[in-house]
Amino acid sequence: MALSENAILPKLFIIEDDPSIQMVLSKFLSKTFELNVFGSAMNALAYLQEGNIPDIIISDLHIPGLSGMELLKQLKSSGIFNSVPVVILSGEENSETRILCLEAGADDFIVKPFSPRELEVRLKMILKRHGKVLAN
Repeated sequence: MALSENAILPKLFIIEDDPSIQMVLSKFLSKTFELNVFGSAMNALAYLQEGNIPDIIISDLHIPGLSGMELLKQLKSSGIFNSVPVVILSGEENSETRILCLEAGADDFIVKPFSPRELEVRLKMILKRHGKVLAN
């Protein structure tokens, strides 16, 4: 079933400094989500602080400046942004790192390389658990 022209797509912030991964994520997720793509956590945080609140965030762990982990901790300690689900997307395969991110409040941790279709399904499931109604 196709989305109607009036369907409101959930807002997804992608925080990723690698242009090729930005392109893959944008290509595969643009039909399901309204996307905002940021090359740094600082730019995303500034946009958030202007009142632009997404339904869900994907963040790379290793990005220049403010790391994905530091961003996650700031979001989860904030009274305004702490309920926004965050998915960490990283090449880091270390179990301890995944555990630290999940304990810090990440809703999921996906290791690169990843399946765009699996990522999309995981995002949809997280949004459902958070009470977000998605268009079919």
